[in-house]
Amino acid sequence: MGNEKNQNIELTRLNKFISHNSNYSRREADKIIESGRVTIDGKVVTDLATKVSENNLVKIDKKVIKADKDRMYTVIVYNKPKGELVTKSDPQGRRTIYDSLDKKYKHFLPIGRLDYASEGVILLSDSVEVVNSLMHSSLERIYKIKVDGEITHLVEDAMREGIELEDATAGAHEKSKIKSMTFAPFLAYQILTNNHNFSKLKVVITEGKNRELRRFFSHFGLNVMDLKRLDFGGVSLNNLPTGKSRYLSKDEYKSLRNYLTQK
Repeated sequence: MGNEKNQNIELTRLNKFISHNSNYSRREADKIIESGRVTIDGKVVTDLATKVSENNLVKIDKKVIKADKDRMYTVIVYNKPKGELVTKSDPQGRRTIYDSLDKKYKHFLPIGRLDYASEGVILLSDSVEVVNSLMHSSLERIYKIKVDGEITHLVEDAMREGIELEDATAGAHEKSKIKSMTFAPFLAYQILTNNHNFSKLKVVITEGKNRELRRFFSHFGLNVMDLKRLDFGGVSLNNLPTGKSRYLSKDEYKSLRNYLTQK
């Protein structure tokens, strides 16, 4: 739109610009654009491929859509399946999340990780600042876990009170250099089934780094058979199929902005 020759000005797809700076979703923005309700610098635009910068005057029905630099980022949710690594590439040739994600997300960075055998919510963003803020946050993470044994009173005590281990190598990755770990009390837990053969539970913690849950349960002789992250900071899978991604909803973006503003 007249600014594309200036390499110092960042251009953003019009529907993304509208959704990030208003209460419209991208899908709603597309419909508004196609209906001829959007003008850029006084000219009606209906091409969905149009890109704009913060220097352009964008209006919907004569109402100015102002660029908010703090909102000019995208976050997506990916439902990671088992058998994928959260990394750009693997020397062993194993499948990564970027093999499944659409090519337009190749530059997105993951907010935290799930190991090869785990599944569920992975958030990714095109903003390094957002990634760093959320990765090191104390936002709640909700997991559903299946272990190969019984949840005893000893395990429950450790979940409620926390535990410090000099040797927390059981359950760790074989190449991990971290040996001792301090496990904070779980924010919450719910035992769904509990017997000698296997048990299922939901747990709420604030980190989950360095295979924290696998190490925790392994200390009590419990091998984690299945681990699925259901929610990260209030962003859940909803009905997102395994191996698929979606944009955050308007409410999820609002909660995220509120959190980042308060940090």
